[in-house]
Amino acid sequence: MKKPSRREASPAPGLPSARQAALAVPGAQTGSRDGYIEHEGLFCKIVWGVLSPLLANVYLHYVLDVWFEREVKPRLKGRAFLVRYADDFVMGFACEEDARRVLAVLPKRLGKYGLTIHPDKTRLVPFGRPDRPAAPGSAPGSFDFLGFTHFWSRSLKGNWVVKRKTADSRFHRAVKKIAEWCRLNRHRPIPEQARTLAQKLRGHYQYYGVIGNLGSLQRFQYVVVHLWRKWLSRRNRRGYLSWTKYLGLLRVFVLPWPTSPSAASP
Repeated sequence: MKKPSRREASPAPGLPSARQAALAVPGAQTGSRDGYIEHEGLFCKIVWGVLSPLLANVYLHYVLDVWFEREVKPRLKGRAFLVRYADDFVMGFACEEDARRVLAVLPKRLGKYGLTIHPDKTRLVPFGRPDRPAAPGSAPGSFDFLGFTHFWSRSLKGNWVVKRKTADSRFHRAVKKIAEWCRLNRHRPIPEQARTLAQKLRGHYQYYGVIGNLGSLQRFQYVVVHLWRKWLSRRNRRGYLSWTKYLGLLRVFVLPWPTSPSAASP
């Protein structure tokens, strides 16, 4: 999402301008090479810094949240809701006509305050219950939000429920990071590698360990186990590690398996 600039933002009554929503940092360097701070007199724009999501959250509360509750919902024919985290959000509508109307006006609303929506991630997705299709022969779609793919599926009792699994893009990104870490740290002591990999796995499980996502977690652990063996075998020219020796190593340096009750399938 494009950051609000000093010239583009046009404040409305009760809405802080880009200058007011930003944070003044005395002594900030002009045009920081790391891309964290850009200082323009009294105006300071945080880029990629730890405060950037916080400032976006404050600004979008007025630009999007308040507008949706006060201006949009009273004009709709059916029920609607908005779920937002920082600059990522999902809108749900009971009526397709309402969804199309809001989708048409949303770019204008954000553009008024110097913001734009992502052209590839912004789309209209049918997401009604499969047993109540909006049109004959139509099927509900799926969407990604905060690293999860949301989709309809049946529970163990046969009821239709919305499930979540690790989004493919996030899964492949996490695997790529693990592979790169194993490559760069393959010459470190094995106990140290095992301890760090275990921490990375636990962190992955803690975020993605939601009901119905056990399969994705098990798949991730399986890939990590194979990646570690691959790079341990490349520590030196004679460093090939057979599966027999590797399994013996894993009995000593255990890579945690996702067994948290929160990750169990319904």
